[in-house]
Amino acid sequence: MRESASVDKAAFNWLRRLAIFTLVFSLCVVVLGASTRLKDAGLGCPDWPGCYGQLLVPQSEHAVSHANQLYPARPVEAHKAWYEMVHRYLAGTLGLLIVALAAMTLTQHRQHHRLVVLTLVLVGVVFFQAALGMWTVTMKLFPTVVMGHLLGGFLTVSLLALLVSMLTLKTRIELDKTTFFFARLAWALVIIQVALGGWTAANYAATVCTQLPICEADWWQQLNLAGAFKFWGHGTNMYEYAPHLTPDIKITIHALHRIGALIVGSLLMILILRLAQQQDSLSSRWALLLSVLTLGQIGLGIANVQLHLPLAIAVAHNFGGCLLIAALTVLNCRVISCRKQYR
Repeated sequence: MRESASVDKAAFNWLRRLAIFTLVFSLCVVVLGASTRLKDAGLGCPDWPGCYGQLLVPQSEHAVSHANQLYPARPVEAHKAWYEMVHRYLAGTLGLLIVALAAMTLTQHRQHHRLVVLTLVLVGVVFFQAALGMWTVTMKLFPTVVMGHLLGGFLTVSLLALLVSMLTLKTRIELDKTTFFFARLAWALVIIQVALGGWTAANYAATVCTQLPICEADWWQQLNLAGAFKFWGHGTNMYEYAPHLTPDIKITIHALHRIGALIVGSLLMILILRLAQQQDSLSSRWALLLSVLTLGQIGLGIANVQLHLPLAIAVAHNFGGCLLIAALTVLNCRVISCRKQYR
């Protein structure tokens, strides 16, 4: 009996270590994906899954010449192609890690149904992410697919964070009904706000407004909601740099993201204050974490505007949004006590 218990504990510890490693690895993939997108390297390799028909970026003079003949409209730009291919291979590795997590839960922790379901959902998400990655290339940066790919990456990180919390955290958060409501509402609105941010980036509208807090002085006179949220049927197959969008559409997209930031920021501050008033150490720690993430996002958003979207700050803003969604996912799960003790 003792030997069996020791084996179970060892298997549990290995699952927990692998989950933590996979979570950290997924964050690296998200950062690299954001860098790839923001460096306009999403079509650094115009085909999929290879790069100009090869497993690696063409390097020799002959290989580059052949690649340019195959894709005359997209000549080789090695720095962009390497960004794209490294991202693809790391994303593929992440997929293998998630499959390994699911295999471990199915073979060694089958009795823990929530663990099994969560890891199987992760497998489904990561396979759909692979499809979105393919469509991002084959559909030439179609904005709806690009935004979906961003949200899929954030969902993957959030589910992995949830898995790690289920394997490591021992206590749940006791919240009153009002604070619970704000936690759920903040979770939903942050997801919508991140989607708006992804839509802004996918439509190359991130730099169209250069003034604070919303946009240029007459921005409300240029609102075009119908054009801003057209998810298909654009009448073009060229989406890079969004030549099919008029300035008023880009201003509308960006302005709505700014307005969303004001609303979501205010809601998060209410949630943080209510968590701080719960008078227990766990809620206070959550209040501190959300404060850091929220204020960090606000600061990075302002810096993006003032400094005209420098790559490092834009990537950090993307990463902060991912962390905020993941944190709120875990918080809401902890509130509804979706974790059991597995030891």
